[in-house]
Amino acid sequence: MSLKLEIEGVMLNVVSGYAPQVGCELEEKERFWSELDEVMESNSTGERLVMGADFNGHVGEGNTGDEEVMGKFGVKERNLEGQMVVDFAKRMDMAVVNTYFQKREEHRVTYKSGGRSTQVDYILCRRGNLKEISDCKVVVGESVARQHRMVVCRMTLMVCKKKRSEIEKKTKWWKLKKEECCEEFRQKLRQALGGQVVLPDDWETTAEVIRETGRKVLGVSSGRRKEDKETWWWNEEVQDIIQRKRLAKKKWDMDRTEENRQEYKELQRRVKREVSKAKQKAYDELYTRLDTREGEKDLYRLARQRDRDGKDVQQVRVIKDRDGRVLTSEESVQRRWKEYFEELMNEENEREKRVEGVNSVEQKVDKIRKDEVRKALKRMKSGKAVGPDDIPVEVWKCLGEAAVEFLASLFNRVLESERMPEEWRSVLVPIFKNKGDVQSCSNYRGIKLMSHTMKVWERVVEARLRKVVEICEQQYGFMPRKSTTDAIFALRILMEKYRDGQRELHCVFVDLEKVYDRVPREELWYCMRKSGVAEKYVRVVQDMYERSRTVVRCAVGQTEEFNVEVGLHQGSALSPFLFAIVMDQLSEEVRQESP
Repeated sequence: MSLKLEIEGVMLNVVSGYAPQVGCELEEKERFWSELDEVMESNSTGERLVMGADFNGHVGEGNTGDEEVMGKFGVKERNLEGQMVVDFAKRMDMAVVNTYFQKREEHRVTYKSGGRSTQVDYILCRRGNLKEISDCKVVVGESVARQHRMVVCRMTLMVCKKKRSEIEKKTKWWKLKKEECCEEFRQKLRQALGGQVVLPDDWETTAEVIRETGRKVLGVSSGRRKEDKETWWWNEEVQDIIQRKRLAKKKWDMDRTEENRQEYKELQRRVKREVSKAKQKAYDELYTRLDTREGEKDLYRLARQRDRDGKDVQQVRVIKDRDGRVLTSEESVQRRWKEYFEELMNEENEREKRVEGVNSVEQKVDKIRKDEVRKALKRMKSGKAVGPDDIPVEVWKCLGEAAVEFLASLFNRVLESERMPEEWRSVLVPIFKNKGDVQSCSNYRGIKLMSHTMKVWERVVEARLRKVVEICEQQYGFMPRKSTTDAIFALRILMEKYRDGQRELHCVFVDLEKVYDRVPREELWYCMRKSGVAEKYVRVVQDMYERSRTVVRCAVGQTEEFNVEVGLHQGSALSPFLFAIVMDQLSEEVRQESP
């Protein structure tokens, strides 16, 4: 088993192994050493490597003839298996660390059983890095197995001290779920506006006042993720009894009397009982809380936390470049993430450019009404990740009618000028791990986080487009009161009827890869115009995609901004219906009956 660690820019490979026992066939032993050689050779020579293994061999005392790979302080005489360890160290230019430090025999013996004591567990490192190890010994009071003892070494790495990156602190907007916090927020916001109930006309002033009031009233988080420790059930009683057990084990190792043995065994049993009681008590309290309405959210939070901890994405601070080399510096990692997503989001499939045009529909559009804003706000879900502007939809829901008036006025200005606020053009892309190599960019997916206020604007536009555009009845995706499961059910019924009538039925299934990311925007404008959408709305949607700035958030910070010129916005409230318009126009000829 091997593990690659990045420690302040230093790559450390940790390898563990278990060699066949003395009585095993020579062929099995040779196969083990051959496989181990392959593992060692797969690690770059420029990276540090430390190996800890139960080699089931004795390298013995003294180092005559083997001074380059071991010291003098082994245990007893060398056997055949121990010679294999020495030969392996010579092949791989490594050193047997245990043998370089003069210790009492009690701190060199790694295995005790049936009155026998010897040294079979070793730590090896590259010879060039031996100077970085200052100590190696056996910890007498810790038993990792019934007969084996823990072997530890102290290694000092010379690293470049990095400036700790500033952690982004987030406003605790979730507190707006409480009515008392919501009321306090409204009052403080009114005070910040000089006692006025009406919000300022311009977006920049209103947004800054809302953010500042939110930070003062609701507070900000530390920015650090709360760790979900496996020992969350731990208490003082468990800690006390475990400490007493450790002391009893040390006492028995020093003086192997029956009295000391019985004392240690009794404390072992008590530790098991105390741990079991502590866990049961903690789980009972957890289950009682989960039965409540508030506990349901805790259950989902706990499941998401465990899933994140299993993937451990936030700790992956290194990544491979396109040639497979591991990048360790923060600057190079950020550049790689920007390079990967910039290529991914701007990739367009080969296609023939459309030559024919389509007439635009020039007509006057009505102003945005307050009831349209209310419906859009009602359709917005609460508790979603906030966008780059740090203003969630909960703010507008909390402000009630004042927010409706402000948004209606703001949206009308956007509709008239066909220019939305520049802050809405910023998109944040956090990354999430899929299956596969954690150091490969292709095994991650990004989710676009957009301004919630822009999503409200998109829902207002979407509601108007749905009244104008007629989508064919065969379109089941992203349509109200329809589901793709209905289409699947209809297809099954059709197949059954054709089978009963013993007639052939031909079906075509098309898998559109990364379809949202590959939609040509020129084709989108063409399909909107062909569907009869007023040119005013076409220009409004075009404005949503102009000068869109995207930033990727990874474990080492945020990348530089880059532009996305292809595809629909992921996470957009309007994109599903825009995609339905495109598919409706592209499939128009297919739906026509053959002559």
